[in-house]
Amino acid sequence: MAGATIKIFLAEGTPLGLRVIEKSNWTGRGFDFARADWPKVRAREDFGKPGVYVLRGLGEDGLARVYIGEADELRARINQHFSGPGAKDFWERAVAFTSKDENLNKAHVRFLESRLVSLGHAAKRAKLENGNVPTQPALSESDRCEAETFLEEMLVIYPLLGIDAFTPAPAQRTDPASVLSMHGRGIAATGRDSAEGFIVFEGSRAAKDEVPSLTDYVRRLRASLIAAGVLIDGGSSLRLAQDYTFGSPSFAAAVMLGRTANGRAEWKDRLGRSLRSIQEAVSEAGLGATPSDSANQPKATN
Repeated sequence: MAGATIKIFLAEGTPLGLRVIEKSNWTGRGFDFARADWPKVRAREDFGKPGVYVLRGLGEDGLARVYIGEADELRARINQHFSGPGAKDFWERAVAFTSKDENLNKAHVRFLESRLVSLGHAAKRAKLENGNVPTQPALSESDRCEAETFLEEMLVIYPLLGIDAFTPAPAQRTDPASVLSMHGRGIAATGRDSAEGFIVFEGSRAAKDEVPSLTDYVRRLRASLIAAGVLIDGGSSLRLAQDYTFGSPSFAAAVMLGRTANGRAEWKDRLGRSLRSIQEAVSEAGLGATPSDSANQPKATN
């Protein structure tokens, strides 16, 4: 993928205030803002245009929630979610995208909404407050191409704003040196570390029971993965029905083991080295080294 410049302008000079997002050679414009700031930011001209938006926050269980919507006029629709009978209680921040020109119309934003809901359901990385995937509108071939291109740009920007709800686990690498495994409590799991987080591979086994000392967050996370069909009944254990990206190696280990775990000690490569040992070896080897490089280095002899 080619490099790109993304400009995030702090409109109020503060990190958590209104942020305006633009990308080089793109007609789109994004806005990231707190719910509390909506009354003062909604007067912007851009919110009078068609657009697609994501409301995000935490549910009562403390896990991530998102709602995806579209509107002919962003201002009127987000107002409905801010207060009144149609207001949604869970959201604390919102990200809205519209176009700097006038080429984004109602059909385009309906298409973008449908695609985002579909991606969110497939990734299962956050609880979607949307129900079924909205029906895609009929678009000409050229309009569909334009909308897909607009979507691709948004998907690059969302993670920069802390939204990973639409990001699937990256494809598995076939290099055996990059695969880590973990065994314990009658389970076996494989995965790898990545820039997106720690990916546990489909088919990995997780403990069915949980130790009493398991943290509430991990307990809730396990419950949400079971409810979403990510962890399914596999007989004597649970089975991961798809690749899934966790926020850290330790969260991945704790969910799979059903107990508190240090992922950098639990996950090991085919040589039996822990993730911590691999990273230490890379650090000691110097810039440009990889775990597989260090594993293949001859050991010094006396």
